[in-house]
Amino acid sequence: MLFSIFMPTHFEWAFLYVFKKYGKLSLTKTFTGSAVSKQTISLSVLANAPCARKQPHSLTTHNKTRVDDYYWMRDDNRENSEILAHLTAENNYCDKQLAPIKPLQTQLFEELKGRIVKDDNSFPVKDGQFWYHAEVRGDDEYARHYRSRDITMQDKQLLLDVNSLAQGIEFYELGEVAVSPNEQLLAYSEDTEGRRIYAIKFKSIDDDSLLDDVLENTEGQVVWANDNKTLFYVKKDLKTLLGFQVFRHVLGTPQADDVLVYEEHDSSFFMGLGKSRDESLIIIDLASTETNDTWVLDANQPLGEFKQLMPREEGHEFDIDKLGDTFYIVSNWRAKNFRLMTASTATISDKTLWQEHTAHRDNVLLEGVEIFDEFLVLTERELGQTRFIVVNNLQQRMALAFDDPCYYAAIATNPESNSKTARIYYSSLTTQGSLYEVNLASGEKTLLKQQRVLGDFESENYTSERVMVAARDGEIVPVSLVYRKDTFKKDGTNPLFQYGYGAYGITIDPSFSSASLSLLDRGFVYAIAHVRGSEMLGRHWYEQGKKQHKQNSFSDFIDVTKALVDQGYGAKDKVFASGGSAGGLLMGAVVNQAPELYLGVGCHVPFLDVLTTMLDESIPLTTNEYDEWGNPNDPAYYDVIADYSPYDNIKTQAYPHILVTTGLHDSQVQYWEPMKWVAKMREHKTDDHVLIFKTDMDAGHGGASGRFKSLEEKALEMAFFISLVDS
Repeated sequence: MLFSIFMPTHFEWAFLYVFKKYGKLSLTKTFTGSAVSKQTISLSVLANAPCARKQPHSLTTHNKTRVDDYYWMRDDNRENSEILAHLTAENNYCDKQLAPIKPLQTQLFEELKGRIVKDDNSFPVKDGQFWYHAEVRGDDEYARHYRSRDITMQDKQLLLDVNSLAQGIEFYELGEVAVSPNEQLLAYSEDTEGRRIYAIKFKSIDDDSLLDDVLENTEGQVVWANDNKTLFYVKKDLKTLLGFQVFRHVLGTPQADDVLVYEEHDSSFFMGLGKSRDESLIIIDLASTETNDTWVLDANQPLGEFKQLMPREEGHEFDIDKLGDTFYIVSNWRAKNFRLMTASTATISDKTLWQEHTAHRDNVLLEGVEIFDEFLVLTERELGQTRFIVVNNLQQRMALAFDDPCYYAAIATNPESNSKTARIYYSSLTTQGSLYEVNLASGEKTLLKQQRVLGDFESENYTSERVMVAARDGEIVPVSLVYRKDTFKKDGTNPLFQYGYGAYGITIDPSFSSASLSLLDRGFVYAIAHVRGSEMLGRHWYEQGKKQHKQNSFSDFIDVTKALVDQGYGAKDKVFASGGSAGGLLMGAVVNQAPELYLGVGCHVPFLDVLTTMLDESIPLTTNEYDEWGNPNDPAYYDVIADYSPYDNIKTQAYPHILVTTGLHDSQVQYWEPMKWVAKMREHKTDDHVLIFKTDMDAGHGGASGRFKSLEEKALEMAFFISLVDS
């Protein structure tokens, strides 16, 4: 029994448990609310923007030399007084620059906060003898987690009060919470810096007492063996921040005595832990961008050795689970868009002996499978849309349909395999997050809970569309759109907000955002450009947006902007764009290549200095990224990356108004990438547009913690964009 906090990077968080791999219960948060009237405030450029000193540093690779004047801004320890002073100066400048729109930002924050149902809870889910749910109350930033023997939660027992755990701490993130098989002990992990380095702690549920055991420097995952006293966790390399070792811990013993049971020597692999659907196996899941590997241990024999399920094969990607005597494998072996295979304990090591359950299809991407005793639920994607196929023991198939033109749907929490119903989460750009229970025999859906939106929100006031845009090379790019009916004219006068990501095969599905109402109610059209680099249109769509094809992501985004303006969805002088992390790279490349298209850009925790980072294996996560961006130690990939890397391609030209945000303790994209980019941008840009850079000195890659504090970041960007429209 295992649940965790999972925070999506997209606009809306849904407050419900969502089923993740290996039976994890993942809690996400829903923020809801209403909008207030338009307000006219404008920005102006202030003098004395921070000017960073230049210290030339030569970087030579393949007999090619780059001079980086701001290389000195890197400090792995985050203690350099000059760097901290410069970040503080940037923050002060940001505050002064935004002072005129502070009232608007405050108004927007109150709008966003005002839509939230302060007293809310997830719908209870049964796992073992107990029902589990989480609650938020009043102005609490975090949830309380409970369990009860009854679905009504009348005699519920408090498991964790995250508000108490986070008290007095600037940043707090609860990782996983794992209940022991006998349901008497609880393990939980916490990150108090934003670096995704977790400490694991333990408590007795009955008397609410903490055990002495504390496991430091972990990935946050913890998996119990079936003896209720032995558990496994992944330890991190504190330099690269990669999880690379699995340790066995026995309760009541010091961490120093823990036994190393597996070590991964290939630094291109991420490491995760889990348990099989039938809880018979403890699973080490190893994944690089293009290759998977799995090791297992009998959960009833925790002192045994992990065994590799099958030989590691470069290019073989798969996801594996087990129920009873059958392994279920979603595999790309001879199947670019994946197919479902089955195997037994005797045949799992040799894929030539596997049996095909669901064949590969050129136009359908198989994304996953949920296993029940009498049913399978396949998650598929065709033409960008998710669907679920229920397969019974007679191999009869039934599709579960949805009505919106574009939407997001996912398998929710289904911890018990003997269930004859499945929970599914559904949301669209105009439909609040909804939790359904589906009868797997009939397909009948029952609504269990729907996200409430306080204020005057009415779904019928908004319209969503799916449009297809022809890119410059003839590929057709899907775009999801939403706007308010009474403010949209399709005559080229509406402000347009365009969001994108486009990397790692991650698809940003169109889901409901109560926060976006503050833009929609002010006449904005909100668009998600599903550029290459995602898997929106299948595996081919991903492959055409990475490595040597990465430029397609940027071209797609630019071409979508041009098409939406040409078709009247947005005013050519009121176009805004935003992206974070790899989406921040997208923003950096786009403003270099087509700055004239955008009035304002939000660039958040952005990956901008691609070439330097990918040449430095000491930087966290670099080696894991070679299969995504290419390894620039290869001259061919060096040239590919050099052609688009945002930091290396800053030009002497006019740029849009730009808001850049980061976290000092970011573990994914280091703070110095946006810091250097802003410094170089100030040096080269020829315009008088606003360029502001805000660093959260307490946060990491996920931004501020807490359900209200994080809204301040949304309100900041919205105020920035709205003020530019009104100026």
